[in-house]
Amino acid sequence: MAYTSTPPHSAPVGAQYCVCRVELSVCCQNLLDRDVASKSDPFCVLFLEVNGKWSEIDRTETTVNNLNPVFAKKFTLNYHFEEVQKLRFAMFDQDKLSTRLSEHDFLGELSCTLGTIVAQELSDNRVITLGMAGRKLDKKDFFGKSDPFLEFYKQGDDAKWMLVHRTEVIKYTLDPVWKPFTLPFQSLCNGDIEKPIKVMCYDHDNDGGHDFIGEFQTSVIKMCEARDSTAVEFECINPKKQKRKKNYKNSGIILIRSCKITRDYSFLDYILGGCQLMFTVGIDFTASNGNPREPSSLHYISPMGTNEYLSALWSVGQIIQDYDSDKLFPALGFGAQLPPDWKVSHEFAMNFNPTSPFCSGVEGIIEAYSACLPHLRFYGPTNFSPIINHVARFAAQATQQESASQYFVLLIITDGVISDMDETRHAIVQAAKLPMAIIIIGVGNADFSAMEFLDGDNRVLRSYTGEEASRDIVQFVPFRDFRNAPKETLAKAVLAELPQQVVDYFKNQNLPPIKCEAV
Repeated sequence: MAYTSTPPHSAPVGAQYCVCRVELSVCCQNLLDRDVASKSDPFCVLFLEVNGKWSEIDRTETTVNNLNPVFAKKFTLNYHFEEVQKLRFAMFDQDKLSTRLSEHDFLGELSCTLGTIVAQELSDNRVITLGMAGRKLDKKDFFGKSDPFLEFYKQGDDAKWMLVHRTEVIKYTLDPVWKPFTLPFQSLCNGDIEKPIKVMCYDHDNDGGHDFIGEFQTSVIKMCEARDSTAVEFECINPKKQKRKKNYKNSGIILIRSCKITRDYSFLDYILGGCQLMFTVGIDFTASNGNPREPSSLHYISPMGTNEYLSALWSVGQIIQDYDSDKLFPALGFGAQLPPDWKVSHEFAMNFNPTSPFCSGVEGIIEAYSACLPHLRFYGPTNFSPIINHVARFAAQATQQESASQYFVLLIITDGVISDMDETRHAIVQAAKLPMAIIIIGVGNADFSAMEFLDGDNRVLRSYTGEEASRDIVQFVPFRDFRNAPKETLAKAVLAELPQQVVDYFKNQNLPPIKCEAV
């Protein structure tokens, strides 16, 4: 078993959740032979213990007719230093096409903790993308041509070759073109551009007895010569045929059609590079919340100084505030009548200062919230679009800087059904084009099916113009699911998607972290 780790690509935010992303490679020796006419067809399943129960994380591919498999599929998971993470690697012999493990023969298992797996900490976030092809490969099939695929190996510290990647199989051809693939730079060559890499070409057989076509050795520095539409060619050599045949030249040509090294920036790369999370909170003050002076109201502050609005605000805000240097956050309300003219507003400053709606930290937001309650008349309707558009205007201004400097997070806490759904959908579709995310926490026991729709597949989220959202930026969580859970649980659930949303946006805009090294 081999282990590498990189910065996390999608870990919950907050200093306590800045974890490493771990990659595990699995190989086996001398597995049980459970098949009568051939050898076992093994695959490996990784389980992680969660709350006392084993939860399946992922599965490798199946290697046919093989008691000593080296799996190309890597397992990836987050490594938490402060937690004991129990793992179980279970081996099965595939007998059917079913995904149910009970349908396959159990071969054995290994249990351990992630902390006991010895590894080297790797911080290189470079990736290499390769485009490969073959020309005039040897014909291996009697009634056809060949079904070629490639395997990439790197040399370990013990000089043994370790499988790094296996391409897909291209059927019935001697001139294959494989799909471009991307590998972590460390996985391929340990960050050393001159380190030897062995590439082996096989003809795939369904019984697992793949026919060897040939091989060659190269390095990243040699493969990088493939650029500007100029391929790098390597003779594919079969040493046995080379010794046996005097006029042997090669078993075909393998071409590196393209080779590109880039950086696969993580959420932490952007944060450490200077990106600020610009946090805004929006609070629902509509009449359906009830009179805040009565204990039945969702806005009633208990003798313990809390309610569901405050609990939700504190759980999320205390994490996000760590990623804004000045910790000054706009706090807005909607759905209430304001003094002195008692007109309904859907984007008013909770500190009643429209020119400076900022509060100092989460504590400042809570103070403004508590202070404004006696001065409002709860009304309605529950309109989301004004406050979404309010934040979107600032996010649009940030795009003019053409840098990964700001990402806007709007937290809406509400008790009811959205009244302006068409306008809200349109606002979200437009906000999806901007560096912006929307988190909605539903308090109380209302029907939140509309909120769950907004948090669905971005392809089904369309504005009234028929335009689809370009990406998923909405995360909805009902507070009632976490009433009896630790406050950290709500924060993890609500913020789980945010790091990847940040990364995906800036990657799509081709914006690296402000402070980063050249590739």
